[in-house]
Amino acid sequence: MSNELIESWEINGRIILYLLESIENEWLTDVSASKGRNVGEQFAHLHNVRLMWLKSASPELLEGLEKIEKGQDLSKEILLDSLTKSAEAISKLIEISNGKIKGFKPHATAFVGYLISHESHHRGQIMLSLKQSGRKLSKSVGFGIWEWGVR
Repeated sequence: MSNELIESWEINGRIILYLLESIENEWLTDVSASKGRNVGEQFAHLHNVRLMWLKSASPELLEGLEKIEKGQDLSKEILLDSLTKSAEAISKLIEISNGKIKGFKPHATAFVGYLISHESHHRGQIMLSLKQSGRKLSKSVGFGIWEWGVR
């Protein structure tokens, strides 16, 4: 697959990690006004969805990866490690895909677009949850998640 497609996926992964690194551990339990998953569970969900696709498309890439279970104690360290490893496995999946992802139509480029859209949606939910909980992210972080050329 194209290096640009893999690079785009990897930039997205670094942006997710950048956001996670910018928050405090105690903020992981914050929930938006509309309820749902807390901040830590949102990050865990991203990791778990990546694993779901790996299981479907290329189960051998799951080696060394573990699902984050509902109710599991979450810390930034666990989430950073899990998200880093699952992002690397997705990169490998894209690399070996020959343009097709088993179980996903129409092609690998659309798959990457789907994953980035999904993760961006949850990144927005995370930021909304933090805002509604009175947590203040710096302006540099708020702008930094859009700096694809430097992440």
